[in-house]
Amino acid sequence: MLPFLLLLLPAISPASAWMPVEDWESGNVTASVGELGQCVCHVYLPETTFPADRVQHMQQVSTDLILEVDIQRNKLESYGGRLDVYLKELMDLTVRVAMLESSPDAYIKLDFELLRIELREFEAIVSQLKESLNSSSPMFDSLYTEIRNMTFIVNQLETFDKNNLEVIRIEFAKLQKKLEECQIEQEIIKPDIGNCNNTGILSISKPMVIQLNAHLSPGYQYGGWGKDSKPIRGSESMYFYGAYSTPSVHAFVLYSDYDQLLLRAGYKQHSITHGWAGAGNNYIVHGNAIYYQINSPFSMSKLNLTSSLKEYRVIPAASQKFSYSYSANQNLDFAADETGLWVMYASEQSKGKIILAKIDEKSFGVADEMNTGVFKPQAGNAFMACGVMYATRSVDVSTEEIFYAFDTKTKQQKHLNIPFKKFQEKYSNLDYNPTDQKLYMYNNGYYVSYNVRFNKE
Repeated sequence: MLPFLLLLLPAISPASAWMPVEDWESGNVTASVGELGQCVCHVYLPETTFPADRVQHMQQVSTDLILEVDIQRNKLESYGGRLDVYLKELMDLTVRVAMLESSPDAYIKLDFELLRIELREFEAIVSQLKESLNSSSPMFDSLYTEIRNMTFIVNQLETFDKNNLEVIRIEFAKLQKKLEECQIEQEIIKPDIGNCNNTGILSISKPMVIQLNAHLSPGYQYGGWGKDSKPIRGSESMYFYGAYSTPSVHAFVLYSDYDQLLLRAGYKQHSITHGWAGAGNNYIVHGNAIYYQINSPFSMSKLNLTSSLKEYRVIPAASQKFSYSYSANQNLDFAADETGLWVMYASEQSKGKIILAKIDEKSFGVADEMNTGVFKPQAGNAFMACGVMYATRSVDVSTEEIFYAFDTKTKQQKHLNIPFKKFQEKYSNLDYNPTDQKLYMYNNGYYVSYNVRFNKE
């Protein structure tokens, strides 16, 4: 037998590396006799080197494709969610247009204009979505058609809105008249801050109802609000508020300005600590301090708004038996005007008639006492203005009147008849503020204010 030698030779062509074995031709295997007479077989095998660079390239391409697919899928999901929202709003618009079509006389020109604006916005949204998806579909074409139809209907319906336009003109005329009346009243009652060259209050403006209290609760009907009657520098715009569901006093809230009061924001709260809880609601803020009544012991209390220090002074003659007609526990009534700080109360000796006393702000004591002719339970409230004490009482459910005045300079008293309107029947706080010559009333849970007109003849 001849010796056998097998030679394995790689294929020259790289393409043969991917050729299946069964596809090899017979020419890939040859035989011959060697120099020593042995049998030599020549077998041509495919390329044996593994193409790692190609596999790496394919893996990178596959990763990029998967990432792109994820991005496109997320975009489609996002657009799908937005389309759901827009289609729902579009359905709402369709209903509104149908209502307009059924009864066009019930709507005003502003309704049509708002609809047109919203339709233009929807048309822009559909265009944006179409460009983002870079495609067109029957859904987009249908949306465009529906929006154009709705716009046409709105424009057509507006031409039948003549009656409503006439109503709007009448309403605008009424509003303009009210604004003119308000402007005239503001010009008549023009404040003259700090000037007391007058013979007393001549009239009170209509009530300006600001809003419901900061607790947004009509149940907080006992309280007060207003401004510091003698503000320190930097606190000229500050407003205060305090209220509760009973005549008790538990906390005061301070707002930096009028806007913050309306927004119920940016406030600073002073909670009354145990043993210093107040009663009644005739407190005021004066000289960066709150003056209010406490019952244990029964006395007037002072809370410094900067240091939070508290102190109290007992008024021996003051009695807890006499309060105003609208609320209980209003035994001590604090007031301030151009001439200083005051406190009003009744005693057993005065038989329930109001005693007016000047408060010495430095010593926090009573400097002077004057007897008036007002039986306190008959009065709704009382306040000071330009050195004169004014007392109020109810006329009817919607009307109050200033019926009494006591001049601290002349010690003279007189009866008046100065009516003014109330927003609600009962109120728990009424105070004059000399910094703007306004009355501040806490009217059954609402902030109410009045302009004061003085007789300057």
